Amino acid sequence: MQSESMYHVLTKMIEGDQQAFHTLYDATYKDVYRTVSFLVDHPQDREDIMNEIYMQMWTSLPNYDPNRSFHFWLHGLVIRQVQRFRVKSWRRFRIFERIRVFSREEHHWDQPTVRTDGTAPEISGAMHKLTDKQRTVIILRFYHDYTLAEIATLLNIPLGTVKSRYHAGLQLLRKQLGNLPLERKEKNNA
Repeated sequence: MQSESMYHVLTKMIEGDQQAFHTLYDATYKDVYRTVSFLVDHPQDREDIMNEIYMQMWTSLPNYDPNRSFHFWLHGLVIRQVQRFRVKSWRRFRIFERIRVFSREEHHWDQPTVRTDGTAPEISGAMHKLTDKQRTVIILRFYHDYTLAEIATLLNIPLGTVKSRYHAGLQLLRKQLGNLPLERKEKNNA
């Protein structure tokens, strides 16, 4: 969606136009779902997070600064909702562990759990072997084309931390996949 039409849709949404919300949802759903799919393993959890993201977007829209990139703002919502989900999941896990012996659910990393355009199953499998923190940085860098400095801002962490997660993640992916292309050159030397 182009920036002028995006601004028009956002303005109508702030005024309460539900059709504008549906238009924005249709324009962003695939991109948001792809990001969530890489960060969250179980489909039911993904759906819950997607609902939370769009509810949060609807309620936070009056606070959106139109001088900032909408997609950058939206990806910030995505990352925060995934982080909130992980915190809630961890709390639930600890409660259930105290009540009874928790039997671990097997993860099937080898199965293509993520349906994305143009992503090979080998890459999806290798991505799921990264830590959550490394995977987040790699996804924001390669799938959303943010600079490392922008990722640091988005995640609210130091640039050095982003760089170390990025390089460690790439190193692990290279071990898993063999020949990966060289890293992209950073915009603005970030």
